[in-house]
Amino acid sequence: MKRSPTFLVGTVQQKDILGEFQKREQHYTEEYSKNKPLCFSARAFQQPHPAKVRMGYKDADATLTSPMLLGVCDGVSQLEEFQMDPSLLPNELLRTCEELAMLQLMPDTNIAPQDQYRGPISLLKEAYQETTSYGSTTVLLAALDNSTRIHGKLHPMIAVLSIGDCELLMLRRTNGRQSELEAVFHTEMQRIDYNVQTPLQLARVDERIDEEFDESIALEVIEKGSAVHCVSAYEGDVLILGSDGVFDNLFLDEIVEICNEILPAPTANHFSPMPAQYLSQAAQRIVKESHAKSDCVNGQFLDTPIGKGGKVDDTSVVVGEIIEWTEAHTQIWSEVRRNRRWKDVISCGGLQCGMGPRHPCSCEGEDDERSRFRGRSEDASEDGSSDEEEGVCSIA
Repeated sequence: MKRSPTFLVGTVQQKDILGEFQKREQHYTEEYSKNKPLCFSARAFQQPHPAKVRMGYKDADATLTSPMLLGVCDGVSQLEEFQMDPSLLPNELLRTCEELAMLQLMPDTNIAPQDQYRGPISLLKEAYQETTSYGSTTVLLAALDNSTRIHGKLHPMIAVLSIGDCELLMLRRTNGRQSELEAVFHTEMQRIDYNVQTPLQLARVDERIDEEFDESIALEVIEKGSAVHCVSAYEGDVLILGSDGVFDNLFLDEIVEICNEILPAPTANHFSPMPAQYLSQAAQRIVKESHAKSDCVNGQFLDTPIGKGGKVDDTSVVVGEIIEWTEAHTQIWSEVRRNRRWKDVISCGGLQCGMGPRHPCSCEGEDDERSRFRGRSEDASEDGSSDEEEGVCSIA
């Protein structure tokens, strides 16, 4: 057999290539060299597909938008046929994950050794063990870790954990602050034997579903079935976390196009956080466009990643931007932790939230400093109008 030739890249060409690399990465280097911690500013939107509503299924999706952790859980609606509420486990799991994340990952706090962050798998295992609800769900978490240092300088990282077929897409303005967003990272779904209807799931069920079920199986799913990725985080990065209802129906370039239409590039070279209402609009638009793919238009269905017409499904999405964690964030969250235990503060899903009208979770008013970092799911109609109430928790 003949050997394939190896070509020498000349010195001048190598210098040009390295110079371009340096140019593209320069503004990222400048950002983390400032030694500042980062956090998420995010909004979520979820909506059951009208066809599933007509079938009588309950929305079993749940979303989480908090400063240190974003999440999407896609529960199994069909469990209602076994007299189970499929929304309980997804919501309880994300609430518990948020408690742990704010304890372990919040900057400027003294953390006891036993409470230190040990990665997303450890966080999810601990959260699952603290839950009691029955159900089955896919899980997608994005945790922002500000403890990583490279060459002695702070370099925030995002740890992404996925069980099942929810996916995460990261966008970045790679050609400067005023350039368009481009996809720089994307996770892959986990489905059993590539079956479009059979994702890997995290469950807790009883004899109504599986007489052989043991919680050790669920812990093994977390330990061995989690897909974990770590990616660098920079101020201005945009994350889209979505259920399979998003990524089965929309191509990645369609999601990127929606974000570029709604999330404008800064007019100045310095960074300023995106108004929260833009993040909400992007989330709502992504859900709307996902549902539209299964509508027949002029006798034809539109193309999707899984074929024409896509898949009728409940759809949930989180759109988040990475921003600087400021002293205002520290003061607000320290006050929250002093006044109440986290389990009281972040309770919802049928329990009393107990938050006053100016609690940081309410995020009412774009001029309120708290609205810049605390997201929440928004109950909005199909035309994009919002039925928000003050004091609503961040868990959908």
